[in-house]
Amino acid sequence: MIRVQGNNNVKPIECVNPMRNKWRIHWDIQISTNESGAQEASYMEHEFTHRPTIEEVKNIITAYYNHITDQKILTGFSFQGNAVWLSTENQFNYKTAYDLAIQTNGATLPVTFKFGTDDNPIFHKFSNMEEFTEFYTASALFIQQTLQEGWDKKYNINWSAYEAVHND
Repeated sequence: MIRVQGNNNVKPIECVNPMRNKWRIHWDIQISTNESGAQEASYMEHEFTHRPTIEEVKNIITAYYNHITDQKILTGFSFQGNAVWLSTENQFNYKTAYDLAIQTNGATLPVTFKFGTDDNPIFHKFSNMEEFTEFYTASALFIQQTLQEGWDKKYNINWSAYEAVHND
């Protein structure tokens, strides 16, 4: 699958070469206006060497949105201007440290985490519950909002536009 720049009248699914039975699906269609005032589109595209089933189409498109959501959770959060890598392991470590700090009324503080990147690490020390709560709450809200955005994109897809080609 690739991102393509093209015509703003792009079809969700089309046969691009009947002789070779090549089909393309398009999604995440974003219409914009260029400097000359003409409308153009940017969209994701995947090519099949057969007429895809609706299940194949759904698998490709939902996998794309799942990947975009996962990547945004992993790399899209920052705290006090520093990138925070929200891998599953880091999320678990943050939750464990936060839960322990809550249970002990902060007796386990200070706790230090590495933010930033491997090339430019930033070590952040949480010395009080107020700042640690701010961080943990912000990261949890970011994850929830990102998941909701992904769900909204997936569940607002008009699958009938892809199914119509199978009724021809």
